Amino acid sequence: MLTITEGNLAVRLARQAIEDCLRKGIRTNPKNPPPVFDKKRGVFVTIKKNNNMKELRGCIGRPYPVMPLKDAIIISAINAARDDNRFTPLTTEEIDEVVIEVTVLTVPKCIEVKPEDIPYSIEIGRHGLIVITGRYAGLLLPQVAVEHGFDSTEFLCQTCMKAGLMPDSWLEGAEVYLFEGQVFEETEPGGKVREKILSDGC
Repeated sequence: MLTITEGNLAVRLARQAIEDCLRKGIRTNPKNPPPVFDKKRGVFVTIKKNNNMKELRGCIGRPYPVMPLKDAIIISAINAARDDNRFTPLTTEEIDEVVIEVTVLTVPKCIEVKPEDIPYSIEIGRHGLIVITGRYAGLLLPQVAVEHGFDSTEFLCQTCMKAGLMPDSWLEGAEVYLFEGQVFEETEPGGKVREKILSDGC
């Protein structure tokens, strides 16, 4: 778990990475971050429009702990801004009109129960999901289920569809993994950072 101070630094680092890349064409190089930033962690960076709907503007990350947290944040932030193929690249004019969210992940663990029992292993507001079948894989962060009002079954179906699979693939042998996420978000562009408590809604 990150402290709120470390979470604040994580979000600031994500924003700095986006600003340095888009405005200066350079890669951010943080100096002497807290030790947790040198530990390998999975992370996702989400960019949202600063409007009432908080519309998604980009979201990319690394679900597995394959690199130090600081590097995962920097690369994911840049990817979310430039490389999410669902959206056009973020413009420099938009940087001050979006809010940044950083989700730090635990290591995904496979649910090893009978397929029909999988929904009972999922706690909405706590767990995110990964569904894998062959070369197809899809991931949804814990906050997605809360934001959209999914129950565990619908969450499974939506994750399957994110992977490009049929909604009931979790009943047909697809592997399902659970992970948890600690979420930190800006309350306004470049503003105060808070920890998002998913069980209380988003």
